[in-house]
Amino acid sequence: FVTLLSRFRSQSALERDLLWVSPVSKLAAAVLYVVLVSLTRQFGFVYLMLAYAAVLLALLPARELRRCLAGAFAAAALAYLILLPSALAGSRYSITMIPAKAFVCVSFVNLLSRTTRWDRLTGALRRFRFPDLFIFVIDITIKYIALLGEFALQMLYALRLRSVGRNRGKYGSLAGAAGTLFLKSRAMSEELYYAMECRGFTGEYRTARVRPTWRDGVFWALNAGLVLAYFALS
Repeated sequence: FVTLLSRFRSQSALERDLLWVSPVSKLAAAVLYVVLVSLTRQFGFVYLMLAYAAVLLALLPARELRRCLAGAFAAAALAYLILLPSALAGSRYSITMIPAKAFVCVSFVNLLSRTTRWDRLTGALRRFRFPDLFIFVIDITIKYIALLGEFALQMLYALRLRSVGRNRGKYGSLAGAAGTLFLKSRAMSEELYYAMECRGFTGEYRTARVRPTWRDGVFWALNAGLVLAYFALS
């Protein structure tokens, strides 16, 4: 739980997006990479995307690199364990291809999430004409998970400080903390509703226009080369 909150804090503390391209380009490219890797049946293209992911991962700070690789290795290991019975039965293709695909896809998704702020990701979704209600639910959910998580963590710390010696009523205290958290969330939701009503919010998300730079041009030229490689190796 604390790890999840620290991730929200690190995302909010990013002053700028890493990897030097716009969030719209990174979101579209991540979807493109996942689709191409999922559709291919050639090891050559998977190895190419693996090398490309390794280059992008090398540009990250050591802390973010470690977290990205941890999630990718976990996904690949899980896929390997699931496919192990089929490999023992004689099907070696799946156990070689699918874990590699899982590693590459999770690496690209982790790169997107670790290098882009949450608010800019929701803005990128708006640029792709996602429904306003969908973006609103995602945006409010992310923000209030962090806020309510901080509040719950403070209550648990206070409970631990007041628990001297052996406490046999821990479950009762935990139920009280959950009830307090529910009342707090309800009060915060009402305050949010009144604040949005006072500001004249009509449910429409407006995002500032982000002009593409030369970095985005180079990035998409590289992506065009990857698409050509996909068709050449297929």
